Amino acid sequence: MSDLSESESEYNSSDEELQEAFAKGLLKPGLNIVEEKKREYKNNVRGLNQILKDFTVKLPWIEKLILTNTPAPLAPELALQMIEQTDRRARQLQGNKKLPQFTPTDDPVLNDFKRETMFHRQAQSAVIEGIARLKALNISTKRPDDYYAEMAKSDAHMTKVKENLQKKQVEAQRTEKIRQLRQQRKISKQMQVEATLKKHAEKRKLMEEVKKYRKGIRKDLDFLDDKKKLMPKGKDGKFMNKKAVDKRNTKNSKFGFGGKKRGSKKNTKDSSADVSDYRRPNKPGRSGKSGMLGKGKPMNKGHKQRPGKNRRVQMKSKKK
Repeated sequence: MSDLSESESEYNSSDEELQEAFAKGLLKPGLNIVEEKKREYKNNVRGLNQILKDFTVKLPWIEKLILTNTPAPLAPELALQMIEQTDRRARQLQGNKKLPQFTPTDDPVLNDFKRETMFHRQAQSAVIEGIARLKALNISTKRPDDYYAEMAKSDAHMTKVKENLQKKQVEAQRTEKIRQLRQQRKISKQMQVEATLKKHAEKRKLMEEVKKYRKGIRKDLDFLDDKKKLMPKGKDGKFMNKKAVDKRNTKNSKFGFGGKKRGSKKNTKDSSADVSDYRRPNKPGRSGKSGMLGKGKPMNKGHKQRPGKNRRVQMKSKKK
C-alpha cells in the first residue's frame, strides 16, 4: 500500500508541475515531439550507370525485339479532318465573347483523340520496321498452312474437361426434364382441381333444385334432363354417353354416314351397254399372254401332256 501511495503522489505532483508550467506559458507546441534527422539523398550517376551495366543482358535483337522509332506519318485525309475539326471548334468557342480565348490544345476531347492516334501511329511504325528487319534476317512472319502447334494442355486434361462439360450438359437436360414434369404435374393437378370444383358446383346446383322440388317451389323435374339434352340419342331412343358418342364419331369419320346399299350393284341400262371392260376369253390351255401355256410355260410343238401321279409312280417302280 505504501508503494502505491508514493507512485500516486509522484504522478499527481508531475501533473501539477505541468499545469503550472502551462499556466505560466513555459510549454509551447512542438516541444514534446521527437524530431527526426533529415535523410540526405545523393545523385550517384556513376554508381547507377555501373549497376545498369552489370545487369544489362547483351542479346541479339531477335531475342529482344525492341524497337525505338518515330510515329508513322498521318494519313492525309485524317490530317485534313483534324485540322478542319480544330478550326471549327475554335470558331465556335471564339464566337462566344463570355468564354476565354480558345486554344486547340486545351480541348480534352481533341487531346484524347490525338493521344490514341499517336499510339496507333507508333504501333504502325514499329510493325513496318520490325517486318523489314525480320525479312532481312530470313525469318518468316506468316504461319505455314501445315503448321502444328502443340497444345499447352495435355490430351488427358482436355478429356477431363470434355467429360466435365458433357456431365454439366446432361445435368442441365435432366434438370429441364424434371422442371417440365413438375410443370405438367402442376397443370394436371390444377385441371383435376377445376374438374372437381365443377363437379361439386353441378352437384350443389342439383341439390338446390331437388330442395326446391321438395318444398313445392318447383313443380317439374326438367332439371334432371339438362345433362341428357346435351347428349345425342341412339337408335333405341336412349341417350348415349360420352364414350359411345366418341366411338360413333370415329366410325362416321372412317366409314361415312351410311346410305343406300341394297341394289347398289344392280345393272342399269347404261352399265349393261358399256363394253369398255370386256376382255376376249383365252383358248383352253393358254394363259393371258400369246404363245404361253398355263402357268406361264412356253408352248412348243409336239409338247406332251405330263402323266398323272399314279402313272409316274408306276414308271418309277418299273425302273427299279
